[in-house]
Amino acid sequence: MPSKRKLDLPPAEIYKVAKLAANGSRHIGVEEEDNNLEGSPNPPPEDDNGDYGPSAPPENDDGDDEEGRFFGGGITEQEKEVLDFMDSNQQSAVIDATPETINASWLKKTALSFEKRISRNAELRAKFESDPSKFIDSEADLDSAIKSLSILSDHPDLYPTFAKLGSAASLVSLLAHENTDIAINAVEILSELTDQDVSASESDWSALVNSCLEADLLGLLASNFSRLDESNESDREGVYHALSLLENLCSSPPICDRVGSDPALIQYLLSRIAVPEPQITQNKQYSAEILAILVSSSLPNRSHLTSLNAVDTLLQQIAPYRKRDPDKSFSYCVEFIRNSFECLSSLVSFPEGKAAFVEAEGVELCLIILKDGGPKITKPSSLRLLDHACAFSREVACKIVNGGGLKTLFTMFMKNKTSVGATTEHLIGIFGSMLRFLPGDSPERIRSLAKFVERGYEKLTRLVQFRREYAARLEIIDKSIEEERRALDREEQEMMEDEFFSRRLDAGLFCLQTIDVVLAWLIAEDDGARDKIRELLADRDEDFGVLRKTIQEQIEGIDEGSEEGRETKEMLSTLAKFLV
Repeated sequence: MPSKRKLDLPPAEIYKVAKLAANGSRHIGVEEEDNNLEGSPNPPPEDDNGDYGPSAPPENDDGDDEEGRFFGGGITEQEKEVLDFMDSNQQSAVIDATPETINASWLKKTALSFEKRISRNAELRAKFESDPSKFIDSEADLDSAIKSLSILSDHPDLYPTFAKLGSAASLVSLLAHENTDIAINAVEILSELTDQDVSASESDWSALVNSCLEADLLGLLASNFSRLDESNESDREGVYHALSLLENLCSSPPICDRVGSDPALIQYLLSRIAVPEPQITQNKQYSAEILAILVSSSLPNRSHLTSLNAVDTLLQQIAPYRKRDPDKSFSYCVEFIRNSFECLSSLVSFPEGKAAFVEAEGVELCLIILKDGGPKITKPSSLRLLDHACAFSREVACKIVNGGGLKTLFTMFMKNKTSVGATTEHLIGIFGSMLRFLPGDSPERIRSLAKFVERGYEKLTRLVQFRREYAARLEIIDKSIEEERRALDREEQEMMEDEFFSRRLDAGLFCLQTIDVVLAWLIAEDDGARDKIRELLADRDEDFGVLRKTIQEQIEGIDEGSEEGRETKEMLSTLAKFLV
C-alpha cells in the first residue's frame, strides 16, 4: 500500500507552522539588520558563557551595607528568602511533572472526564441555547478533551477498553454536534486512531471500529458530508479527514463492502467527483481514490455503484481529456484521471458494468483517446479499460469493430516493436476476446480476420515474433524452477507451486497463452493464415505442436466448476484439434 497521504496546508498555514517551530511563539519576530547601530549596547564578548546581568550573591556573603538592607548582589535578605522558596517549589514541580503512565486506569479516568465534558456542554447548550457566551467555555473544554484522546494511537492495546467503556460511541456521537468544529475534530481523532500506520493488532482495531459502526458512524459521516462547505477552509479539512477515515475503514474487506452498500456515502462520493473545478483539488481526487478502493476487489460494491450510474459519471470526468493530457503541474489532476480509469476497469469486469459501459458510449470514448496523436497519459489507461471491457463481451467486441477500432488497434500493434510492456499485453488480450466472441460469419468477424491477413500477413509475422520473445523468457524461468524443484521434497514442492506459477506469469505466461489461442483461431479459420503460420514456425524448426502444448496446459488448469470454465475448456479443446 502507498504511504498515508497528508493534508495539504495552504501557504498561510505552512508559514504559521514554520514561524511557531522557529520562534516557539506566536509573536512576530523582527530581525536586526545592523547590530552596531549607534546608541545600542555592545554585544557580549564571544567567550562569555551567556551569564549576563547582576551576579548572584556568594553563598556566605557578608557584604551588607551599614543598615543591613542589601547584600552584595543588590537584593534584601527578605527578597533572597522569597527567591529561595520559589526555587525550591520549581524543583519540586519538575519532580512532580513525571509523565503519567498510560494504562487502563488512566483511560478510565480520562474517559470519565471526557463523558463529563460532553454532558456539561450538552446541558449548558440546552439551558442557554440563545446565549453562546454561557456555553463557549464548556465547548472549549470539550474540544480539548477530544484532542487529548489522540494519545491513544500510541497505545492501541487500550482500544478494546476504550470501546467497552462506551467512549468510542460517545466520540462518534459528537459527529452530530451542532458546532461543526467539534464534529470535525472528532472525525480527525477517529481517523488518527484507525490509521494504517498505527501498530494495532487486528483484534484491537476491530474492537474500536465495530464499536464505532454500531454507533452509526457511517450514517453520521454521510450527514457531515452534506453539511460541510468546502469553500470554508476548516470544512475542507473536515471533508479530508472524513475521507481519510473512510479509507481506513476500507482496509477491512467486510467493512469495505458495508461502506460500498451505503447509498448516501456512495452518492456523495459520486457527486463530489462530478463537481466542476478549474483545477482538480485534493478532496475531489481523494473521493475518486476511495471509489477505486471500494470496487477493486468487491463484486457487491461494483454492482451497487453500477446501479447508481457510476460508469456514466466516471466517463464524464474522463471525457474532457479525450484529446489532451491533464496538466502535469497539478498532480491531483493526473491522479484523479488514473483513479477514474482504475474504477472503471473494475466496474466493466462484470456483465452489468459492461452493459453500462456500452450504453454510455465508453467504447467510442476509448477509441478516440487511442487514435494516433491522442493524449499520452490517458492512452495506456484507455487501452487497459478497453481490454477489461472486451473480455467475455460480444457486444463490446462488435462495438470496437463498428466504431472503427480495428484500424486504431492494429496500427498501435504494428508500431509496437517489442513484446515488453503493458501495451502489447492489452492489445493481444483484445484480439483474443474479439476472435472468441465475435459471432461466426458476422461482418464484424470477417473484417477482423481480414485485418490479420492483409499486407502479406505482416500481423501474423509480428505475432510469431512476440511469441518467440515470450517463450524465450519463459524458458529461462522454467529452467530455474526445475533446478529448484530437484532440491525440494514433494511437500516442499507443493508449498512452492503458487510461487513458481507467479514467476511464470511475470515472465509472460499469460501473454504467450493468449497469442497461441489467437494463432489457433487463425489457423482454424483461414487456410492462408494456416500456411503462413506453419512457415513462420518452421524458421525455428517448430510446428503446431508448440501451440498445442501451450493450449493443452491451459485446458488442464481450467476449473470446470463454473459455466464460464466449462465453455472455455470446450473452446480450447476444439481449437487443439486443428493443430495437427
